[in-house]
Amino acid sequence: MSISNFQKRLLGMQDNLLSFAIKLTANYDDAHDLLQDTTCKALANESKYVDDSNFRSWIFTIMRNIFINNYRRIVRAQTVVDKSDDLFQLNLPQVETSETPENYCAFSEVSEIVNSLPEEYRRPFTMHVDGYKYQEIADAMNLPLGTVKSRIFFAKQKLQSQLDDYRR
Repeated sequence: MSISNFQKRLLGMQDNLLSFAIKLTANYDDAHDLLQDTTCKALANESKYVDDSNFRSWIFTIMRNIFINNYRRIVRAQTVVDKSDDLFQLNLPQVETSETPENYCAFSEVSEIVNSLPEEYRRPFTMHVDGYKYQEIADAMNLPLGTVKSRIFFAKQKLQSQLDDYRR
């Protein structure tokens, strides 16, 4: 299959993929993120596609697997394992309310890095962290939706690279 033919078929499936993503996520913004991830993954794995197999099935399987992996990642992140002898920790609130010097230093360092971002990246990122939806941010900043998503993505990448020590 030629590259242009593969891309044409993939672009022709975007509406169907978006409908499927909306059914999976039940959220319009998450569905667009899932669609973008699926498209990127399909393009990255184009060489693995076998010409005489079902293209539609192959693409939908990629989307379903990405959704399942993301769901499992979220569930693992929210799972609390109590290793105490009497399972005492299960009844405690999961939000840490104590201010420790380490937490204050970490917060101030993260805040400093966020504030060092250029305004065009900092504003959409902070609005996203504050709970605004992509479309609300785009409307408030008078920008296209794709630009807002890209700026938030690049801000997250910059933060991850600068805060690499905290992941270890």
